[in-house]
Amino acid sequence: MSHDTVYLCTADKAGNMVSFIQSNYQGFGSGIVIPDTGIALQNRGHGFSLDPAHPNRVGPGKRPYHTIIPGFVTEHGAPRMAFGVMGGHMQHQGHVQMVTRIFDHGQNPQAASDAPRWHLYPDLSLGIETGFPDDTAAGLARRGHAVRREPMEHVFGGAQLILRTDDGYIGASDHRKEGQAAGL
Repeated sequence: MSHDTVYLCTADKAGNMVSFIQSNYQGFGSGIVIPDTGIALQNRGHGFSLDPAHPNRVGPGKRPYHTIIPGFVTEHGAPRMAFGVMGGHMQHQGHVQMVTRIFDHGQNPQAASDAPRWHLYPDLSLGIETGFPDDTAAGLARRGHAVRREPMEHVFGGAQLILRTDDGYIGASDHRKEGQAAGL
């Protein structure tokens, strides 16, 4: 079982939906546990610098970089999809891929989750997951991308999704990470 970020989404028969993500950052977070509670405090402050000359120095009104991104889509003011893609820098990239696959290409949530993913690294190289056709990789390389074939691993995150349809809900759970889609 993983020790990383946990994502949960839920929906009820009244149409309410919740998208929730929890992460302590760097495994055990700050290493501080509130006495008598067992609650470990997060460590998102790790993104700051104590160097007074650093642009991300600690100071008023600053916010540390973080990847706590529970996703949510509304349509005409009503909940349509609660979803999340765990995995650090993959979260926002994974969210784009899920929304595009479901709303632009008409895939169901499980198909969108199961499809091979891409990941843009900080050095601007493009990681593509096993499952992308060779001609896609070659085409990207011809267009100037530094393409890296990557095995299916944690770099591509793990998604959980619930999509509201006219008939109810469709839930999905990513095969890349622990999880389960269940309904009553």
